[in-house]
Amino acid sequence: MILDNHDQTIPPVTPGRGTPPETLSHQIIALLAQHRMATTAQIHTLLRPASVRTTVANPLAKLRAQHLINSAVLPATNRTRVWFLTGEGARVCRDWPELRGRAPYPISSHAAASLRTAHTLTVLRAHLAFATDARRRGDEHGYLDWAPEITHHLGDGEKLIADAVLYYILNAEERRSKLRAFVEVDRATMTSERLATKLIDYARLHTYTPLAPGRRASAQGLAPAWQRWYPVFPRVLFILTGAGPRTLAHRIDDLRAMATEHPLVADLAHQVPVGAAVLDDLEEDGPTGAVWTPLGRSGGLCAWTEL
Repeated sequence: MILDNHDQTIPPVTPGRGTPPETLSHQIIALLAQHRMATTAQIHTLLRPASVRTTVANPLAKLRAQHLINSAVLPATNRTRVWFLTGEGARVCRDWPELRGRAPYPISSHAAASLRTAHTLTVLRAHLAFATDARRRGDEHGYLDWAPEITHHLGDGEKLIADAVLYYILNAEERRSKLRAFVEVDRATMTSERLATKLIDYARLHTYTPLAPGRRASAQGLAPAWQRWYPVFPRVLFILTGAGPRTLAHRIDDLRAMATEHPLVADLAHQVPVGAAVLDDLEEDGPTGAVWTPLGRSGGLCAWTEL
Protein backbone atom coordinates (compact mmCIF):
# COMPACT_ATOMS: atom_id res chain seq x y z
CA MET A 1 0.00 0.00 0.00
CA ILE A 2 1.23 3.50 -0.82
CA LEU A 3 0.85 5.92 2.07
CA ASP A 4 -0.06 9.52 1.39
CA ASN A 5 0.49 12.41 3.77
CA HIS A 6 -2.83 11.66 5.46
CA ASP A 7 -1.83 8.17 6.56
CA GLN A 8 0.46 7.42 9.47
CA THR A 9 2.31 4.11 9.55
CA ILE A 10 2.50 2.46 12.98
CA PRO A 11 4.14 -0.79 14.06
CA PRO A 12 2.10 -3.88 14.93
CA VAL A 13 1.17 -4.25 18.59
CA THR A 14 0.68 -7.26 20.81
CA PRO A 15 -2.57 -7.26 22.81
CA GLY A 16 -2.12 -7.12 26.56
CA ARG A 17 -2.80 -10.19 28.68
CA GLY A 18 -4.52 -10.47 32.02
CA THR A 19 -6.88 -7.51 31.47
CA PRO A 20 -10.52 -8.47 32.07
CA PRO A 21 -12.83 -7.51 29.21
CA GLU A 22 -15.55 -4.93 29.74
CA THR A 23 -19.00 -6.32 30.35
CA LEU A 24 -21.62 -5.98 27.65
CA SER A 25 -23.64 -3.69 29.93
CA HIS A 26 -20.61 -1.42 30.29
CA GLN A 27 -20.17 -1.35 26.52
CA ILE A 28 -23.85 -0.51 25.97
CA ILE A 29 -23.66 2.48 28.32
CA ALA A 30 -20.42 3.68 26.70
CA LEU A 31 -21.92 3.29 23.23
CA LEU A 32 -25.00 5.35 24.13
CA ALA A 33 -22.82 7.99 25.80
CA GLN A 34 -20.70 8.24 22.66
CA HIS A 35 -23.46 8.14 20.04
CA ARG A 36 -26.37 9.71 22.02
CA MET A 37 -28.83 7.02 20.89
CA ALA A 38 -29.05 3.78 18.91
CA THR A 39 -31.62 1.20 17.93
CA THR A 40 -31.54 -2.36 19.26
CA ALA A 41 -30.35 -3.61 15.86
CA GLN A 42 -27.56 -1.00 15.71
CA ILE A 43 -26.33 -1.90 19.21
CA HIS A 44 -26.37 -5.58 18.26
CA THR A 45 -24.41 -4.98 15.05
CA LEU A 46 -21.78 -2.82 16.75
CA LEU A 47 -21.22 -4.90 19.87
CA ARG A 48 -22.21 -8.53 19.22
CA PRO A 49 -22.76 -9.03 15.47
CA ALA A 50 -22.08 -12.78 15.60
CA SER A 51 -24.54 -13.44 18.46
CA VAL A 52 -28.29 -13.83 18.56
CA ARG A 53 -30.36 -10.69 19.16
CA THR A 54 -31.26 -11.68 22.75
CA THR A 55 -27.57 -11.31 23.64
CA VAL A 56 -28.07 -7.54 23.76
CA ALA A 57 -31.83 -7.51 24.46
CA ASN A 58 -31.42 -8.95 27.96
CA PRO A 59 -28.77 -6.45 29.17
CA LEU A 60 -30.81 -3.61 27.66
CA ALA A 61 -33.84 -4.66 29.69
CA LYS A 62 -31.78 -4.91 32.88
CA LEU A 63 -30.19 -1.48 32.36
CA ARG A 64 -33.63 0.04 31.79
CA ALA A 65 -34.90 -1.59 35.00
CA GLN A 66 -31.95 0.03 36.81
CA HIS A 67 -32.99 3.43 35.32
CA LEU A 68 -29.63 3.86 33.58
CA ILE A 69 -31.10 3.88 30.08
CA ASN A 70 -34.54 4.40 28.57
CA SER A 71 -36.14 3.75 25.21
CA ALA A 72 -38.83 4.93 22.83
CA VAL A 73 -40.55 3.32 19.87
CA LEU A 74 -39.90 5.20 16.65
CA PRO A 75 -43.08 6.40 14.92
CA ALA A 76 -44.04 4.88 11.57
CA THR A 77 -41.81 1.84 12.13
CA ASN A 78 -42.40 -1.80 12.89
CA ARG A 79 -41.88 -1.15 16.61
CA THR A 80 -38.24 -0.19 16.14
CA ARG A 81 -36.93 0.78 19.56
CA VAL A 82 -34.29 3.46 20.12
CA TRP A 83 -32.23 3.58 23.34
CA PHE A 84 -30.59 6.49 25.16
CA LEU A 85 -29.03 7.39 28.51
CA THR A 86 -31.03 8.70 31.44
CA GLY A 87 -29.63 11.36 33.76
CA GLU A 88 -28.52 8.61 36.15
CA GLY A 89 -26.84 6.71 33.32
CA ALA A 90 -24.94 9.83 32.28
CA ARG A 91 -23.83 10.38 35.88
CA VAL A 92 -22.54 6.82 36.20
CA CYS A 93 -20.28 6.99 33.12
CA ARG A 94 -19.16 10.63 33.13
CA ASP A 95 -15.67 9.78 34.50
CA TRP A 96 -15.03 6.65 32.44
CA PRO A 97 -11.59 6.83 30.77
CA GLU A 98 -12.86 5.83 27.33
CA LEU A 99 -15.26 8.80 27.37
CA ARG A 100 -12.74 11.36 28.59
CA GLY A 101 -13.32 14.71 26.91
CA ARG A 102 -16.84 13.78 25.83
CA ALA A 103 -19.57 14.58 28.35
CA PRO A 104 -22.42 12.00 28.34
CA TYR A 105 -25.66 13.46 27.01
CA PRO A 106 -28.81 12.29 28.81
CA ILE A 107 -32.17 12.54 27.05
CA SER A 108 -34.93 13.57 29.39
CA SER A 109 -38.06 12.50 27.54
CA HIS A 110 -39.47 10.59 24.59
CA ALA A 111 -40.31 13.92 22.95
CA ALA A 112 -36.69 15.07 23.25
CA ALA A 113 -35.54 11.75 21.79
CA SER A 114 -37.85 12.08 18.79
CA LEU A 115 -36.33 15.46 17.88
CA ARG A 116 -32.87 13.90 17.50
CA THR A 117 -33.56 10.51 16.01
CA ALA A 118 -33.57 11.18 12.25
CA HIS A 119 -30.12 12.74 11.95
CA THR A 120 -28.46 10.91 14.85
CA LEU A 121 -29.51 7.46 13.64
CA THR A 122 -28.52 8.27 10.04
CA VAL A 123 -25.04 9.31 11.18
CA LEU A 124 -24.84 6.04 13.10
CA ARG A 125 -25.83 4.15 9.92
CA ALA A 126 -22.73 5.60 8.29
CA HIS A 127 -20.60 4.44 11.22
CA LEU A 128 -22.08 0.95 10.93
CA ALA A 129 -21.02 0.80 7.27
CA PHE A 130 -17.39 1.51 8.25
CA ALA A 131 -17.47 -0.83 11.27
CA THR A 132 -18.94 -3.71 9.25
CA ASP A 133 -16.40 -3.22 6.45
CA ALA A 134 -13.51 -3.03 8.95
CA ARG A 135 -14.62 -6.26 10.59
CA ARG A 136 -14.80 -8.01 7.23
CA ARG A 137 -11.34 -6.79 6.18
CA GLY A 138 -9.59 -7.28 9.52
CA ASP A 139 -9.08 -3.54 10.03
CA GLU A 140 -9.61 -1.71 13.31
CA HIS A 141 -12.63 0.55 13.75
CA GLY A 142 -14.67 -0.01 16.89
CA TYR A 143 -17.78 1.52 18.38
CA LEU A 144 -15.78 4.29 20.10
CA ASP A 145 -13.72 5.14 16.99
CA TRP A 146 -16.50 7.37 15.64
CA ALA A 147 -16.96 10.58 17.61
CA PRO A 148 -20.15 12.50 16.69
CA GLU A 149 -20.66 16.26 16.87
CA ILE A 150 -17.08 17.46 17.25
CA THR A 151 -16.65 21.24 17.48
CA HIS A 152 -13.71 23.26 16.16
CA HIS A 153 -13.41 27.02 16.44
CA LEU A 154 -12.77 29.14 13.36
CA GLY A 155 -12.17 32.51 15.01
CA ASP A 156 -14.42 35.58 15.31
CA GLY A 157 -16.86 33.55 17.41
CA GLU A 158 -17.57 31.12 14.57
CA LYS A 159 -17.26 27.36 14.80
CA LEU A 160 -17.46 24.21 12.70
CA ILE A 161 -19.34 21.20 14.07
CA ALA A 162 -18.46 18.02 12.18
CA ASP A 163 -21.15 15.37 12.17
CA ALA A 164 -18.42 12.94 13.21
CA VAL A 165 -14.69 12.37 13.33
CA LEU A 166 -13.66 8.89 12.22
CA TYR A 167 -10.60 7.02 13.48
CA TYR A 168 -9.54 3.94 11.51
CA ILE A 169 -6.53 1.61 11.36
CA LEU A 170 -5.94 -0.03 8.01
CA ASN A 171 -4.16 -3.39 8.35
CA ALA A 172 -2.12 -4.60 5.37
CA GLU A 173 0.29 -7.49 6.00
CA GLU A 174 3.08 -6.05 8.20
CA ARG A 175 1.99 -2.43 7.83
CA ARG A 176 -0.70 -0.65 9.80
CA SER A 177 -1.83 2.84 8.84
CA LYS A 178 -3.80 5.32 10.90
CA LEU A 179 -6.48 7.22 9.01
CA ARG A 180 -8.77 9.96 10.24
CA ALA A 181 -11.65 11.76 8.59
CA PHE A 182 -14.17 14.49 9.19
CA VAL A 183 -17.58 13.14 8.21
CA GLU A 184 -20.58 15.14 7.04
CA VAL A 185 -23.85 13.23 6.63
CA ASP A 186 -26.33 14.98 4.34
CA ARG A 187 -30.00 13.93 4.43
CA ALA A 188 -30.99 16.39 1.66
CA THR A 189 -32.69 18.63 4.23
CA MET A 190 -30.77 21.76 3.14
CA THR A 191 -30.15 23.29 -0.26
CA SER A 192 -27.31 21.92 -2.33
CA GLU A 193 -25.56 25.30 -2.13
CA ARG A 194 -25.66 25.29 1.68
CA LEU A 195 -24.22 21.79 1.69
CA ALA A 196 -21.37 22.83 -0.58
CA THR A 197 -20.49 25.82 1.62
CA LYS A 198 -19.52 23.37 4.35
CA LEU A 199 -16.39 22.82 2.29
CA ILE A 200 -15.50 26.47 2.90
CA ASP A 201 -15.69 25.88 6.65
CA TYR A 202 -13.27 22.97 6.40
CA ALA A 203 -10.96 25.07 4.24
CA ARG A 204 -11.07 27.80 6.90
CA LEU A 205 -10.26 25.26 9.62
CA HIS A 206 -7.32 24.05 7.54
CA THR A 207 -5.78 27.54 7.56
CA TYR A 208 -7.07 28.98 10.86
CA THR A 209 -4.23 29.99 13.15
CA PRO A 210 -5.26 31.65 16.43
CA LEU A 211 -3.06 34.47 17.63
CA ALA A 212 -1.68 34.47 21.14
CA PRO A 213 -2.42 37.66 23.14
CA GLY A 214 -0.07 40.43 22.07
CA ARG A 215 1.01 38.70 18.85
CA ARG A 216 0.62 40.45 15.50
CA ALA A 217 -1.23 38.89 12.59
CA SER A 218 2.07 38.76 10.70
CA ALA A 219 3.80 36.76 13.43
CA GLN A 220 5.69 33.78 12.03
CA GLY A 221 5.93 30.24 13.35
CA LEU A 222 2.38 29.91 14.68
CA ALA A 223 0.80 26.49 14.15
CA PRO A 224 -2.71 26.00 12.74
CA ALA A 225 -5.31 25.27 15.40
CA TRP A 226 -6.09 21.79 14.08
CA GLN A 227 -2.60 20.60 15.02
CA ARG A 228 -3.67 20.65 18.66
CA TRP A 229 -5.76 17.52 17.96
CA TYR A 230 -4.46 15.84 14.79
CA PRO A 231 -0.95 15.02 13.51
CA VAL A 232 -2.20 15.55 9.93
CA PHE A 233 -5.38 17.21 8.74
CA PRO A 234 -8.13 14.53 8.48
CA ARG A 235 -9.74 13.61 5.19
CA VAL A 236 -13.13 15.20 4.52
CA LEU A 237 -15.95 12.80 3.63
CA PHE A 238 -19.50 13.71 2.58
CA ILE A 239 -22.08 10.92 2.85
CA LEU A 240 -25.40 11.61 1.12
CA THR A 241 -28.87 10.12 1.52
CA GLY A 242 -32.52 11.17 1.71
CA ALA A 243 -33.22 11.69 -2.01
CA GLY A 244 -33.27 9.87 -5.32
CA PRO A 245 -30.15 8.96 -7.32
CA ARG A 246 -30.45 11.92 -9.70
CA THR A 247 -30.77 14.46 -6.89
CA LEU A 248 -27.87 12.97 -4.96
CA ALA A 249 -25.72 12.98 -8.12
CA HIS A 250 -26.47 16.69 -8.58
CA ARG A 251 -25.51 17.40 -4.98
CA ILE A 252 -22.19 15.63 -5.50
CA ASP A 253 -21.66 17.67 -8.68
CA ASP A 254 -22.19 20.86 -6.65
CA LEU A 255 -19.66 19.72 -4.06
CA ARG A 256 -17.17 19.02 -6.82
CA ALA A 257 -17.78 22.44 -8.36
CA MET A 258 -17.12 24.13 -5.02
CA ALA A 259 -13.86 22.19 -4.64
CA THR A 260 -12.78 23.39 -8.08
CA GLU A 261 -14.01 26.99 -8.18
CA HIS A 262 -13.49 28.35 -4.67
CA PRO A 263 -9.77 29.20 -4.26
CA LEU A 264 -9.58 28.36 -0.55
CA VAL A 265 -11.44 25.07 -1.01
CA ALA A 266 -9.38 24.22 -4.08
CA ASP A 267 -6.23 24.65 -2.00
CA LEU A 268 -7.66 22.36 0.69
CA ALA A 269 -8.66 19.72 -1.86
CA HIS A 270 -5.17 19.87 -3.39
CA GLN A 271 -3.59 19.00 -0.03
CA VAL A 272 -6.25 16.88 1.70
CA PRO A 273 -8.24 13.90 0.35
CA VAL A 274 -11.87 14.99 -0.04
CA GLY A 275 -14.69 12.81 -1.36
CA ALA A 276 -18.42 12.13 -1.46
CA ALA A 277 -20.49 8.95 -1.58
CA VAL A 278 -24.09 7.76 -1.27
CA LEU A 279 -24.97 6.02 1.99
CA ASP A 280 -26.84 3.18 0.25
CA ASP A 281 -23.69 2.42 -1.77
CA LEU A 282 -21.58 2.34 1.40
CA GLU A 283 -23.98 -0.14 2.97
CA GLU A 284 -24.03 -2.33 -0.13
CA ASP A 285 -20.38 -2.27 -1.24
CA GLY A 286 -18.56 -1.02 1.87
CA PRO A 287 -16.56 2.20 2.23
CA THR A 288 -13.51 0.49 0.72
CA GLY A 289 -15.50 -0.27 -2.41
CA ALA A 290 -15.32 1.96 -5.49
CA VAL A 291 -18.17 4.23 -4.35
CA TRP A 292 -16.43 7.57 -3.63
CA THR A 293 -16.29 10.52 -5.98
CA PRO A 294 -13.03 12.48 -5.52
CA LEU A 295 -13.87 16.17 -5.10
CA GLY A 296 -10.39 17.60 -5.46
CA ARG A 297 -9.21 15.85 -8.60
CA SER A 298 -10.45 14.25 -11.77
CA GLY A 299 -10.95 10.52 -11.97
CA GLY A 300 -13.54 7.86 -11.42
CA LEU A 301 -14.99 6.23 -8.35
CA CYS A 302 -12.58 4.84 -5.77
CA ALA A 303 -12.28 3.61 -2.17
CA TRP A 304 -12.17 6.21 0.60
CA THR A 305 -8.61 5.10 1.34
CA GLU A 306 -7.60 6.02 -2.22
CA LEU A 307 -9.06 9.52 -2.46
